[in-house]
This record gives sequence, structure tokens and C-alpha cells, in this order.
Amino acid sequence: MAEREPRRRRTLQDVATEVGLSANTVSRALRGQSGVSEATRERIRQAAEHLGYVPNVHARSLVLGGRRTIGLVITNVSNPFYAELISAIEFRAAEAGYQIVLFLSEESPARELAAAENVIQSGLDGVIVVPVQANANPWRQVTRSGLPFVVVNRRLEDLPVDTVATDNYAGARAATAHVIAQGARSIVMLEEDLPITTIHQRIQGFRDALAEASLPAEESQILMVPTRRHDRVVLPWQAGDAYRMAVDLLSRGHRPDAYVVGNDYFALGLYRALRERGLQCPDDTFVVGFGDYPFAEFLDPPLSTVRLPAAQVGRTAVELLLRRIEGDGSPTAEPILVQPELVTRSSTGT
Repeated sequence: MAEREPRRRRTLQDVATEVGLSANTVSRALRGQSGVSEATRERIRQAAEHLGYVPNVHARSLVLGGRRTIGLVITNVSNPFYAELISAIEFRAAEAGYQIVLFLSEESPARELAAAENVIQSGLDGVIVVPVQANANPWRQVTRSGLPFVVVNRRLEDLPVDTVATDNYAGARAATAHVIAQGARSIVMLEEDLPITTIHQRIQGFRDALAEASLPAEESQILMVPTRRHDRVVLPWQAGDAYRMAVDLLSRGHRPDAYVVGNDYFALGLYRALRERGLQCPDDTFVVGFGDYPFAEFLDPPLSTVRLPAAQVGRTAVELLLRRIEGDGSPTAEPILVQPELVTRSSTGT
């Protein structure tokens, strides 16, 4: 006699499908939280019993400790921007009585997909996500589940979800306009070779600033720096990536008046390449970075850079998510943009 296949363990999503409600509503009902009518709560209990759904209380207690929780899917903890973002999100969430559960994607689409699947099954109250790519497919099921959901610092295509981001377009445009005002005419941009909206917005800001000054904006002026190794992106490695890119550029006889670079680690590598060829900044060229990382003002010369408001972005994301958890409104069509600040120092002659 053939053995019967073991019965599949029923999930929270199975109960949600059975009653025609979101997984988040089902989770709140089964956990005894407010915001669910007694009639709906009873209907959910009956459906769970009928399906044989048993919450994995032990796993939940290990991960969540029985407290109200917010998931945070982050791409890269080696990036000072995201370190500050995590701190701000955790602090504001704790003030509101929530703890944070961290999922790390490392800029890996496969890890992002796994995180999206885990988020739905973890019984979270809401989730804040820094997506790996503009493709929204990994997150469509999360929105269908009804779990309150906020995207941070990047955008997802064709998905109605709240978004809070730095205005990267404005930052790159301001940085480029600054070196133009300092007299630069041939300008090169070094950016991370990642398929994310942040990069696209910066490139557009760079191009528009050049166009406004009637300067050429050729594709050859935008150098995409490969930064992924072993399916990971670790920011300190990028100093070496930018160094090699700059060495190649300079060895071919190019001497730009200025460089606009995608992060301050790029500037570290660029500084070394310039020094090895006897070029001085700002006498021979200008350099402006992105991020205003803690070391930027201590470089020689101190680095002009675009300061990114990570803490403000994080606090705003939590405030928005808390409103959605409480059932206040629907996702906004337009992202909330937080303005960066251009910090001028000696690397651009100021």
C-alpha cells in the first residue's frame, strides 16, 4: 500500500483566504488585538479550527517575544546611511511600543524574495522595506495580504505603496550645479552599478544640471562602478572599486575638471588615484561626494558632499506606518521626499 503524503501544515494565509480577509487582520484577531469586531474574530476562529491551523506560538515567542512588532528589511548595514536609518526607526518604534525585527537582503534579489515570504508568515504588525530593485514582484503578495507596508529610500514600480525617500535627484543636481559654479566644465559622475531608482534619479539630476548650464551630458561622462561581489554589496569595498575605475580613466588621458561621486567611499578611492598621478584636489580637479559619512570632514582635503537625512527619513517612515497600522487612510500616490543638504568643503575650493 502506498504511503499517504503528510498533510501540509496550514498557514495564516490559508485562514485569510478562507475568510476573505487580509493576513494582517487574521493575525490581529487571533492575537486578541483591537480593531477587529467580535463577530469577525469568531468567524476567523472557526475558520482556523476548521482548517486545523495552529499558530507556531513557540517560534513567534522566540522571534517576537509576544510584543507588537515591525519588520525592517534592509539592504546593507555597512552603509552609514542605513546604520543611521535603522537607529532612527528603532528609536521611534520603541517610543510607540514596538520592537524591530531585522531582515537583511544584502542587495540580493534571492534574499529579498525570502524576506518577503518570511514577512507574511511572521505575524508582524507592519513592515518597512528598502527594496533591492525597482521590480515590485517580491512585494505584491505582501500588499495583497493587507500587511501595512512602507517603502524607504527607493521606489517600487507599479505598486500602490507608501514611500518615504531622500530627494536624490535634487541632491545630484545641487552637487553638479555647485562644481559648475566653481568653474568646472568637464564633469564625470561615478555611480554604483545597481538597478535601483536612487541611481536613476541621481543620473537625471546630473544630466539636468549640465543641460541648464549648456554643458554636454554624454554617456561617457557617467561611469557605472561594479560593486557587487559574491552576491553582496559591502560599502567599504567600494573605495577600491572607485579607485580602479579612476585609475583606468586617468591612464587613458582623461582629466575632468570635477567628479560627482555616488558615495563618500568612492571619494576615498578617487583621492588615492589622483594623488598617485600627482594631481591635487581642489587645484587640479574638484570632488563632491554623497552621504556625508563621519569621515568626510576629516579627509585631506575635507570632502564636499551631499548630506542625506537618514534619521528624518526613518522617523517619517515609522510615523506613516503607525498610521496605517491604526487603519488611517490608504497608501499615498506620491512619495514623501525629504530634502538633502549640500555641505561644501575644501575639495571643491570652498
